[in-house]
Amino acid sequence: MLNRRHLRIKALQNIFAWQMSDKKDLASSKKALMQSIDDVYEMYVGMLSLLVETTEYTGVDAIERSNKHLPTADDLNPNLKLLNNTFAVTLKQNPDYLAAIHKYRINWMSDPEFVKAIFNTLKVTPEYAAYLADGDNSLEGSKTIIKFIFRKIILKSHNIIQAFEDKFINWSVDKEVMQGMVAKTIKNFTSEDPFKNKLTPISQDWEEDSKFVQDLFVYTLKNNKEYQELIAERTKNWESERIALMDTILMKMAICELLNFPSIPVKVTINEYLDLSKDYSTPKSNSFINGILDKILGDLKRTDSIHKIGRGLIEE
Repeated sequence: MLNRRHLRIKALQNIFAWQMSDKKDLASSKKALMQSIDDVYEMYVGMLSLLVETTEYTGVDAIERSNKHLPTADDLNPNLKLLNNTFAVTLKQNPDYLAAIHKYRINWMSDPEFVKAIFNTLKVTPEYAAYLADGDNSLEGSKTIIKFIFRKIILKSHNIIQAFEDKFINWSVDKEVMQGMVAKTIKNFTSEDPFKNKLTPISQDWEEDSKFVQDLFVYTLKNNKEYQELIAERTKNWESERIALMDTILMKMAICELLNFPSIPVKVTINEYLDLSKDYSTPKSNSFINGILDKILGDLKRTDSIHKIGRGLIEE
């Protein structure tokens, strides 16, 4: 699931795109922000679908083997345990899963070579042989091979990863979230009744998190001039060209959070953006941003501009 850090990254990416664009259309930029979040969910559903279609390829493989010129006894009597994998069968009957597949129009068999390659890699592994030999096809027992296919075959397939990278521009950032969502889904499917299981939601509380990320994005852009002035006041000895754009955006987002999100402690906000600077800006950005934000925070406290709900949320 997406947590607040991931949502801040989404806002950061889209504010950066806004700054680099000649067209400053807030409505379309906000739509792009929400689409980038929905892409994570589509990526997650696409990966679940790939797991299901891999199990279903067992049937295609069985037909191909039986149609050989000189089929063996094994070709004519293939082990179809994977086709009836309890987890996969339960998942593909789940109404939320079916609705998501329809929404995103996911169909890996439109290019069956992807699924075929996964299955061909799987069927020669000792793990698959052990799975076929094991008589356990309970829901929990069926998950072991699904985890193996996901972690050891799909996520290590260059062609599959390339397909996701081509479709999702933020794959490198979002893949860990997607992997966590798939792992959580496998763990949380505990009933063979498909109506009693739930897909992993995009966040713990999407109504609240959706408002958070949209407000952070919109308020940062709408107050861009005001926040720039606060930064400029504390960077008079710096030439503006020397301050990295990413540093400026991170500081503006931090100021936005300090001023507009009363339930988020000051210390949390400062630490979050310092942490993001380590991954998204220059090696020296962390100490620079820390110093400037510390001065700006002092200014905002003196003017009583920061209002937090609850005791202890302002003090660092």
